[in-house]
Amino acid sequence: MNSYEIIIIGGSYSGLSAAMALGRASRKTLVIDAGEPCNWQTPHSHNFITHDGEVPSVISAKAKEQVLAYPTVTFIEDRAVKGIKTETGFDITTESGKTFSSKKLLLATGVKDIMPDIDGFAECWGISVIHCPYCHGYEVKGEKTALMANGPIAEHFLPLLLQWTKDLTLFTNGKSTVSEEVAAKFRKHNIEIIETEIESVQHTNGYMESITLKDGNIHHFKAMYAKIPAVQHTFIPEDLGIKLDESGLIEVDEFKRTNIPGIFASGDCTSMGRAVIMAAEAGTRAGVTINNDLCAADFQ
Repeated sequence: MNSYEIIIIGGSYSGLSAAMALGRASRKTLVIDAGEPCNWQTPHSHNFITHDGEVPSVISAKAKEQVLAYPTVTFIEDRAVKGIKTETGFDITTESGKTFSSKKLLLATGVKDIMPDIDGFAECWGISVIHCPYCHGYEVKGEKTALMANGPIAEHFLPLLLQWTKDLTLFTNGKSTVSEEVAAKFRKHNIEIIETEIESVQHTNGYMESITLKDGNIHHFKAMYAKIPAVQHTFIPEDLGIKLDESGLIEVDEFKRTNIPGIFASGDCTSMGRAVIMAAEAGTRAGVTINNDLCAADFQ
């Protein structure tokens, strides 16, 4: 009973999209999910046609309901903690001590954001401290806005934000590593660069009011974009020898195959394009590819 054709680790937008494609192909599929989506406190999801402005948890709950209408799909709430390669496929062990086997494996595990040591930052993350203008920019367009970033990331990201607001301040949170050539362009657009480290973010229920610097100065903003590091949610890719890129993301080809035959990956664990609609598309593509591979293997 613990044997499946496909195990999907991660039951959010990408994993559920893959499960739907596989369920519609009548593939025996297990979805294992620990219930820790990175956008758990984000109030609204945007830029997803038919779901614009919806609460993320509502989207995933509806997706789960629709996916489980397909009788070959099973969903368990548990944490996958270990993966091993076997002669016939893969064994996945969960935190509760159960072991499941499959021919194919899909990692849709997302990433874990690493919060900076700034009081109030984590409480605002996904609400008023945001990562993506396409996901959240329209709601704060024209507002006085901060960007916490440095170096090449700031050089790339800040010109993009000018499409949403002209009132921008760059906080490098330490000595600026922005090139002088680009810094001159920032000044031309009246963008101030502040190098003093951030002490805290003042907010009410996650909605930013101001930023306090370590020198005591206070700056008032309603929103701040921030580029912070993230890591894989699980050590399973490492256990299985899956190749990661220099950013720590799982490397996949256009069909979501990893370097290990039989293992696929989709969604935020593979891409810096962290939007719900992108995760869903990647999951569908992975599900279709997995089914195609199984069909090809059976047709011998």
